[in-house]
Amino acid sequence: MSTWDLNVKTVARFYAWAVDQGFCSAQPFTYAVVRRYTEAGVQQTRRNTATLRRAKAHSKVKYLDADFRRLFLQGLGGLGPDGEPDGFRGRHLGRNAAMGRLVISSGLRAQEFTHLLTYELPGLPARRSAVPVRFPLAAQITKGKKARETWVSYEALEEFWQYIELDRAAVQLGREYVPDQRLGPRLVISAPDWEGAKIDGRRVSWRKLTPEERLQLVTPEGTPAINAVQSNGSPFTDWATTFRRTSVRIRRDFEPRFPTVGPHLLRHTFAMATLEKLVKGHYARAAALIADVDEDAALALYLTKQDPMLCCVTCSGTRA
Repeated sequence: MSTWDLNVKTVARFYAWAVDQGFCSAQPFTYAVVRRYTEAGVQQTRRNTATLRRAKAHSKVKYLDADFRRLFLQGLGGLGPDGEPDGFRGRHLGRNAAMGRLVISSGLRAQEFTHLLTYELPGLPARRSAVPVRFPLAAQITKGKKARETWVSYEALEEFWQYIELDRAAVQLGREYVPDQRLGPRLVISAPDWEGAKIDGRRVSWRKLTPEERLQLVTPEGTPAINAVQSNGSPFTDWATTFRRTSVRIRRDFEPRFPTVGPHLLRHTFAMATLEKLVKGHYARAAALIADVDEDAALALYLTKQDPMLCCVTCSGTRA
């Protein structure tokens, strides 16, 4: 990119000289008026539209902001920035988009969402609510084998259940899952519920099943117990490749600054989105309190409009 920009600027200067000398009537470039912030204040200048935007170093991007989150989820679903199909002919777009939204909304680690069972997925509440849904996770699939609990938004959970009940069910229709022999024998489930099931006549809790054993599970309907499946009806586990290929396609076709997304970056994205909601809620309540007691209206307006995290970063002698 730097070589291209340098060459374009050199040619542009030549044509600017040629126009001044009367050797030609116009330059073969178009220009856009942009604003630049300098020590002297805001100044308007021209930018040659033939120069390329420089992509941000991917290694420095630790999470996706709101615009990039939307772009990534649309990319997983085969949609462009405008929400229309982008011509991508990949399969399982509904599955990929549903999983991406679930991970961003819950902060699940790769092993957690890859080996999550359909029986462990929280049930969809009867009524839509802005309050997130509790999401307990089994110790065998968490980091350090310590059971933990997170939450997930109603919208993300609803989309994932739609995948389970429609797309996943269509893929499994007429198929019987036979685990790879390298995993071990089939573990056929009977009498399953939200807590566990009988396996070979013995009651077993989902919480005690290792990731490998979860891939061996076969439901009473003959399907995998793992949530995500591929075209042949077997469990799908290579999410890192799916996320990476979507990132490459977005960067190539729509946004050259887009980073390479992996499962851990989505976990960071969940953390930052959660912090943003908490901070915005706190400052909104503070502004409402000021308005209720009829105090400084300017401070109330500041608290609702200003980004408090930006304020923390720029304050001298403090850390965000």
